[in-house]
Amino acid sequence: MTSKRFKFFTTHNKRKIRYRILNYEKDLFVIFFHGFMSDIEGKKPSSFYKFCKNKGIGFLAFEYSGHGKSSGDFIRGNISRWTDDAKNIIKSKTKKNTKLIFIGSSMGSWIALNLFSKFKKQIKGFIGISSAPDFLENLIWKKMNRKVKKIIMEKKIYYIKKDSWTYPITKQLIFDGKKNKVLNKRFDSEINITLFHGSKDEVVPIKFSKKIFKIFNNAEKKLVKIKNGNHSLSRKKDLKKICFELNEMIFDYF
Repeated sequence: MTSKRFKFFTTHNKRKIRYRILNYEKDLFVIFFHGFMSDIEGKKPSSFYKFCKNKGIGFLAFEYSGHGKSSGDFIRGNISRWTDDAKNIIKSKTKKNTKLIFIGSSMGSWIALNLFSKFKKQIKGFIGISSAPDFLENLIWKKMNRKVKKIIMEKKIYYIKKDSWTYPITKQLIFDGKKNKVLNKRFDSEINITLFHGSKDEVVPIKFSKKIFKIFNNAEKKLVKIKNGNHSLSRKKDLKKICFELNEMIFDYF
């Protein structure tokens, strides 16, 4: 993707959020929420953009502050701030009567679920990809030993190294995550929910996707297990399956 395909939106807190939008005037929008330390230049947002362009429906993807080319320091970010970023740009770029289909990737599912109460009358469907709601407590904090927890409490930051990546985990990020738990919530929403999870996801266990189903009482639920799929689920055949389910959701809408 070239830089010309992206624009910047300034939030009420003066944060500049990079985004990509398609078919601004359409009454059905697919909203993509990327994951932790990710951006909107990957295969997933690109594939969903092309899909929506072919279908003639709206598409919006954006980067939370401190991610990608958006402004702000990553270590100052947290679930509350990133949820606020998402809420602001969705409100700005779609109309009040616009119907929405949320697609959340990993942490993006958490951010999307955080916004269900805000956009509940507009949301018509939700697709989760390797969903990781409440991961800060369940997958990071609880698995840290006392020594590491002490470092975070005293120095307010700890760097987790995994493969070629380094993840800065701050004290404020962990404690903000505790305030934003979604797996204990309940939504009375009659929408279509399809969750994808790879059988070889070594980052987030499939049980996190299954727990999401417990949040929704009256939704039409479907879990798609991707054979040999990793956490990213960005292979061509993975994206083809996701787009197929997205197409089914859109067909139900019309």
